[in-house]
Amino acid sequence: MTFKNTINCCFAGYVVQAAVNNFLPLIFLTLQGQYRLPLSQITLLITVNFCVQLTVDLLSAFFADRAGFRVSIVTAHVMAAAGFILLTVLPEVVPPYAGIMTSVVVYAVGGGLLEVLVSPIMESCPTDNKETAMSLLHSFYCWGQVGVVLLSTVFFSIFGTSRWKILALIWSVIPAVNGVLFAKVPIAPLVPEDEKRMGAGELIKSRTFLKLFAMMVCAGASELAVSQWASFFAEKGLGISKTAGDLAGPMMFAAFMGGARAYYGKKGETLDLDGFMAASAVLCVCAYLMISLAESPVINLIGCGICGLSVGIMWPGTFSKASAAMRCGGTLMFSLLALAGDIGCSGGPTLVGLVADHSSMKTGVLAAAVFPLGMALMTLTSRRRRQQHEKTAL
Repeated sequence: MTFKNTINCCFAGYVVQAAVNNFLPLIFLTLQGQYRLPLSQITLLITVNFCVQLTVDLLSAFFADRAGFRVSIVTAHVMAAAGFILLTVLPEVVPPYAGIMTSVVVYAVGGGLLEVLVSPIMESCPTDNKETAMSLLHSFYCWGQVGVVLLSTVFFSIFGTSRWKILALIWSVIPAVNGVLFAKVPIAPLVPEDEKRMGAGELIKSRTFLKLFAMMVCAGASELAVSQWASFFAEKGLGISKTAGDLAGPMMFAAFMGGARAYYGKKGETLDLDGFMAASAVLCVCAYLMISLAESPVINLIGCGICGLSVGIMWPGTFSKASAAMRCGGTLMFSLLALAGDIGCSGGPTLVGLVADHSSMKTGVLAAAVFPLGMALMTLTSRRRRQQHEKTAL
């Protein structure tokens, strides 16, 4: 086993997280009909999944370093695999909704741990360019999302949605195998043993960290505020069914986002990260304006695709900037940044919904443009300061 194997395991880890976040929504209607669940209970499953992952983000900031990377990452995969397996068993042996909810909580713990741990493990691997490696890593979440939606749709079209338990067991194989591999691959410490890790107090008092925290909030909000509505724009713009809308909307968004991350992962050595992030943020603002101001539903849908392309670098780019600026931040820093990203993932769609309740969804999207605008301002400021420092040094 070499660090190349470790990197491949990290790639697969984000595919696992994509399965955790995207499989269950594909069978919501099936579960609702099979177990006669009201829509309110189905909706609560999404909320609980997010809240558990958010809680794990926060708690892992304090126990992940003590437990160690290997124990924590293997536990994450065990919980993810167990959640998928329990989803096929518990609804038949306990009250169905309690069984489904328990399964969601179990695999959400795994998903939360993966979100916190995979990036720092990747960062600790000896690679030629940390920034491009991080961007390529995060592209695998997008490919995982595309794969989960596409393969699940193909499976259901061939075997029917009534066989969803078989598919859940198939998805459980990926975390099970990857967990075994993570138990064997080499894992390097993120912070050298002879260097002191930064504590929570030091991080919170740091202006640099607070700015990075704000950037992560903007990154999560910029992404989810639109991706949550991509299916709607696809159905409305193309006049297609809900299933086709899911494929044309969220899958298109994820594919464009993954493409941007893969592109930077391959070409990033020749690109300026701050400049690339600033340009992407400006493009994202333009995409929001296309979605919210254009009258044509087709242009709205094109805006969704451009938005996916533009937000691709925001999350991994901020992680890379944090690793370079705060080398002793350790797992605590990554945990808090993941927490910030999840706050944004919740806050973006929430703002859209609140504004839409009093006006229209397009007005809600327009209001959420404050997030990519904030990212644009912060990255442009960061780039300008770095250029000034470089001139002073010369």
